[in-house]
Amino acid sequence: MKMIFRWFPHGDDTVTLNQIRQIPGMTGVCTTLPHIPVGEVWTKEEILSVKNEINSFDLEMEVIESVNIHEDIKKGFDTRDMYIEKYIQTMKNLSEAGVKCICYNFMPVMDWFRSNLALDLPDGSNAMSYSHNYASSLSLESITKSIVDNSNNFSMPGWEPERFHEMADSIKFYETMSIEDYFKNIKYFLDAIMPYAEEYDINFAVHPDDPPWPLFNLPKVVNNADSIRKYLNLNTSKRNGLTLCTGSLGANPDNDVPAMAKEFSSMGKVHFAHIRNVKFTGDKDFHESAHLSDCGSLDMFAIVKALYDNGFDGYIRPDHGRMIWGETGRPGYGLYDRALGSNYILGLWEAIKRLS
Repeated sequence: MKMIFRWFPHGDDTVTLNQIRQIPGMTGVCTTLPHIPVGEVWTKEEILSVKNEINSFDLEMEVIESVNIHEDIKKGFDTRDMYIEKYIQTMKNLSEAGVKCICYNFMPVMDWFRSNLALDLPDGSNAMSYSHNYASSLSLESITKSIVDNSNNFSMPGWEPERFHEMADSIKFYETMSIEDYFKNIKYFLDAIMPYAEEYDINFAVHPDDPPWPLFNLPKVVNNADSIRKYLNLNTSKRNGLTLCTGSLGANPDNDVPAMAKEFSSMGKVHFAHIRNVKFTGDKDFHESAHLSDCGSLDMFAIVKALYDNGFDGYIRPDHGRMIWGETGRPGYGLYDRALGSNYILGLWEAIKRLS
């Protein structure tokens, strides 16, 4: 297992590589190139520029989060083959730079959503939160505005402004697509890229839907154990795997996250784990919390133990944290709470290992 930290390049992060390397147990970062439009090739020069910067701080760049998938691929348009070819070229370039895992998602239109990016908590911290009734009452225009206005002037992955003008039309398009047809488009993509994932020695780790229920009636494809099984069975390559995001899946109390960790890690299908806690506050309502089990509604010990006991040997990153100690930055991605979370997870891992 390797503990890594999410980091955004080109000055788009309040957290520095020098700070990250000082966190005990940290081996590397997962990163992305957000300035490259979705669907375009990531060049070797741009990849190596970021990799060399990361390596100069004695950190690895073995995970990319994310290489986003163009909507034409998701929609099954005739242009998808062109975008798949570009995606494969990006895979090749990343492989030659030493990348071993790509985290991605197949969520249509919107990668994720929170109704409040800075909910004040009783201890003086703040965290991202979600209220389904409130979210359901919002228009698309008000949703996009809320993300941009509360981003603290940082890029928000999945909410790139250049995509906004297409969102309304895309939502209308998906009203005419069955979930079966959507899965056919996923399979088309997986069947095209998995031979190259094998050739280039790159694991693919699909991220669950966040939150794990529909908004604007958009299709949800990775939101419970059954849908994960269906997704993984679309292509049986060992490279076709999962990002086990405990907060995304755990936002639904019906999801048994430790059982999922056990099932899918025992299959060798969990290539990446995002570990965080959430606190239920109502039906389909939650806020993100500190990582400790007692701070939220998830049993973090049981989740980490299930991963360890079933042979997980991938990458873990502490996922969204609160803003604590007066820190400001990209919502969910401050330094302090995620650093605390990483060492809590490492402490659980060491204790479980010693007692096994």
